[in-house]
Amino acid sequence: MLKRILAISGRPGLYRLVNHGKNSLIVESLTDGKRFPAFNHVFFIEMGYIEIYTSDGGEAPLADVLEKLKEVENGATVDIKALESNGALREELAKALPDFDEDRVKNSDIKKLFTWYNCLIAAGVEKFKDDEIAEDQAAEAAEAADSEATAE
Repeated sequence: MLKRILAISGRPGLYRLVNHGKNSLIVESLTDGKRFPAFNHVFFIEMGYIEIYTSDGGEAPLADVLEKLKEVENGATVDIKALESNGALREELAKALPDFDEDRVKNSDIKKLFTWYNCLIAAGVEKFKDDEIAEDQAAEAAEAADSEATAE
């Protein structure tokens, strides 16, 4: 699911990839549903490729962190302003990802993570990981079928 969701530099919120244009991507805002082109000169990243640093030197995929955060919050949104005012951002993230790297993960990163989580929950996204695995398996099956067809 997260492989079709984009964060676009200079624009608030998250966007769903709808189609490819000639020199752009056609995206749709998750908040208001408006579509527009995202041109090649704009920096964007697919949410499926984002990872969070862990204390053991590794990285945790964003989909896993969002799934755990959803479990911790019982599917509700996170009150970012309340956490920001009393400095509890790190404590809240530690509930979902206890081994995140305290030195490399900044408060602004945590705030952005919670903002993205709230945006996805508000857009009705209920699964962050399962759909992604099914998409990957379907793509692998299609590639295998193509390679078998060309080998014959």
